[in-house]
Amino acid sequence: MLEFVVHPVRFPNPFDRAAQPSRVVAVIPARYQSTRFPGKPLADLAGKPMIEHVYQRAASAPGIDAVVVATDDVRIAMVVERFGGVVRMTRSIHRSGMDRIAEIAPALGCEIVVNVQGDEPLVEPEMIAQVVGALDQDPDVHMSTLRRQITDRADYSNPNVVKVVVDRRGNALYFSRAPIPWVRESDPPYVGAGLTSPFQKHIGLYAYRRDFLLKLTELPPTQLEIAESLEQLRVLEHGFRIRVVETQYESIGVDTPQDLERVRHHLLKVAARA
Repeated sequence: MLEFVVHPVRFPNPFDRAAQPSRVVAVIPARYQSTRFPGKPLADLAGKPMIEHVYQRAASAPGIDAVVVATDDVRIAMVVERFGGVVRMTRSIHRSGMDRIAEIAPALGCEIVVNVQGDEPLVEPEMIAQVVGALDQDPDVHMSTLRRQITDRADYSNPNVVKVVVDRRGNALYFSRAPIPWVRESDPPYVGAGLTSPFQKHIGLYAYRRDFLLKLTELPPTQLEIAESLEQLRVLEHGFRIRVVETQYESIGVDTPQDLERVRHHLLKVAARA
């Protein structure tokens, strides 16, 4: 059942030209239709719709000046407006969140756009600060994302957990739903050699320089992007780099009703400790 309660709060509007210009804007792409979980942005979590949890966490991240929800569904737009958030309607044709964000990006006028997935209600604000920090620290970095070491062996073979391999500078070599890298030896060479395990999961949080984002979405979808259903592969296939920052934070993405129950259980545990 989809339930929500109204919590009227007002957040900065980056489209307001009379207000202080926003340097970094977080945009949350959200759609109602989902094959495995229709309506999930509005699913109730501790008395609030999931999209509100994501919005508030993004708004509290260090360095974020404003937050916007980009959606093609009026039901989501109404809920965002009711809790005081900023929302912009988009076309329904977009294949990816990146493309949906790019539709509203020209009107933002900011320097950096952060793509915060609408199904990550437990995203840590510091994770958002980490992807922005990668762009602030290196002017040659135009896009960044996150990775975390895989500790659960089941995640390595789970196609819903995207894996990433990086070069020595932390730039992405490839993302895949398949187990990568494939270790041929039963006793991997990194064990006991003081080397870090190469098994890394990708966390789908991105920061882009706005001009770079607009350039990317003018490029056609690529074969690998379509095959793996991973929008970030378009970037690599067209010869651009993605800086992948390692994080110690964990999040739970909601792809199914079962994932939602995991998040609810987590929130109950947090409330019990408070």
